[in-house]
Amino acid sequence: MHPSPTTSPTPEALAAFAVELAQAVRPISRRWFRHPLEIESKADLSPVTIADREIEQALRQRIAERFPLHGILGEEFGLAHGEAEYVWSIDPIDGTRSFISGYPLWGTLLALLHHGAPVLGVIDVPVLNECWVGVRGLGTHLNGEPCHTGARGNLSDATLYATTPDIFDAAELAVFDALSRRVGMRRFGGDCYSYALLAAGHVDLVMEAGLQPYDYLALAPVIEGAGGVITDWQGRALTLSSGSRVLAAANPELHRQALDVIRAAPPG
Repeated sequence: MHPSPTTSPTPEALAAFAVELAQAVRPISRRWFRHPLEIESKADLSPVTIADREIEQALRQRIAERFPLHGILGEEFGLAHGEAEYVWSIDPIDGTRSFISGYPLWGTLLALLHHGAPVLGVIDVPVLNECWVGVRGLGTHLNGEPCHTGARGNLSDATLYATTPDIFDAAELAVFDALSRRVGMRRFGGDCYSYALLAAGHVDLVMEAGLQPYDYLALAPVIEGAGGVITDWQGRALTLSSGSRVLAAANPELHRQALDVIRAAPPG
């Protein structure tokens, strides 16, 4: 039985619905992956395909049918009813460049905001059949099993990820390089999958810039529910109005050390 659209659903019911959403659109992304696609460029020159739009439209329809009073923010079709108590955030394909290149580490991101704060997040990676769900107060689960971030507490032992150095401007890249020099290993690639790996205890730090709210809102409940910390570069919690710079760490101590390096780096 589905929750009434006029009552406040339980966190468990919302999590189940979010997983249902992610699973419902997997066939769409799988159908288009590694198949010829017409690629368009948006105003910011980022690529978009029919797969992005088809997935977001399907998600919007399902959300509106189940929760007509909820707002929706999506990468491809913008914000509707942003004043609502609950607002869903959708990134239909996080990692479109990976998607159109045949690289499998892309995913669908879903978040639910309550009064502007993310309380539920989903990172779904269809090709690998992996789905991370984080819910405030209920922890984070990978395919139904609890998962936790790692315990490394020293930067010198840490693995740092970013999708690509191209996401940073010159000043941001100087800060990223400063942190890179302090860690044990630096890796690139992964888009949202880097954050999923952090939640599962395989990656210690992710540092990025140039992100939009639909890129990072789903990440917060997943990372935090697994025991990690995710903020902007000033250490502030992520919200709809956060800037474009994100720092995720496996634990509070590692986050503190990374912030210290960022604050001591050249300003930008």
